[in-house]
Amino acid sequence: MAYETSVNEAPSSSMSAPKTVPVVDFSRFLHGSVADKRAIAREIDEAFRNVGFVYLQNHGVPQQKVDECFEWSQRFFALPEAVKKLAPHPPGGSHHRGYSGLGVEKVTQNVFDSNEVEALRQMPDFKESFESGNVHDQMQPNIWLPDEELPGFRQFMEAFFLDCAGLIHTILRALAISLSLPPSQLSDAHSQSLFQLRLLHYPSIPSSLLHSGEKSRIGAHSDFGTLTLLFQDDVGGLEIQHPQTEEFIAAPPIPGGVLVNIGDLMMRWSNGRWRSTVHRVVAPPVSKVEREELGDEEAETEMCRPRYSIPFFATADPETVIECLPGCEGPDGKKEFEAMTALEYVQMRMAALYA
Repeated sequence: MAYETSVNEAPSSSMSAPKTVPVVDFSRFLHGSVADKRAIAREIDEAFRNVGFVYLQNHGVPQQKVDECFEWSQRFFALPEAVKKLAPHPPGGSHHRGYSGLGVEKVTQNVFDSNEVEALRQMPDFKESFESGNVHDQMQPNIWLPDEELPGFRQFMEAFFLDCAGLIHTILRALAISLSLPPSQLSDAHSQSLFQLRLLHYPSIPSSLLHSGEKSRIGAHSDFGTLTLLFQDDVGGLEIQHPQTEEFIAAPPIPGGVLVNIGDLMMRWSNGRWRSTVHRVVAPPVSKVEREELGDEEAETEMCRPRYSIPFFATADPETVIECLPGCEGPDGKKEFEAMTALEYVQMRMAALYA
């Protein structure tokens, strides 16, 4: 799974992107020397330039807390629908907090025309979610269940948010170092930590419905913030689109690792230096053992196991002007994207998600 390359050589457009997601030991950035930090920053920079994704191991968020978050997620989604709806996601996408039931959201990719979006929503994503954010976010206050319905849930999620936010700010420092910017420059642009912690549940479903396209877990899309952390369970099914061949390749969970990817806003900010790569969730692969036990035909029509994942989405402070970062200019100083604020871009993307 590891992708080995010289961190002293900047990737060029002629380089072939790796066919697997690079794996980086982040402990060298957290605890290493200045030289270690620079080396890891270059590895992450190269991964984002070539693939847009990287696995970080030894990333500093305790595995015990990650495991506990999955336990809380399972407990939440196991609640009766009527109870989960006591923390309802408001209509539309401007206040992205609370519980969304099956079929409410439809992830789209660069589709903003209302008629096209409505047509795509005829096959909504077969998943449910719960969103929370920074307790100090006055623009999007959190929407929680009454404490007596799931005691301890809110307290844990607020603490886990801080763990993930701390990791985001550390990765942003690594990216700033990779561009020879002041280490805090990108982190400072996220000073309000207006991030989003999401719990996702993909219920069990016949594999045949996913293979036929009658149902979708999450269709092909890119994220629209700056960075995303993704903690996965052991079910699998996540695929990313190879930047050159456009084939989809598996991005399976790695024990103890977190998958990190670039979002569209960061791609704009870096003038396209870092890739915002399209990805999707499909039917998980059928294991060799399952095929031997069931046979090929029955294995393909079996029920997919339920899948849980925990993405953590970061975006810059709303008033941050997103324009080409120093050192990311193209030939002759070319800038590929017009300047806009982080808020303007996020609102445009969110409007396409919800009816």
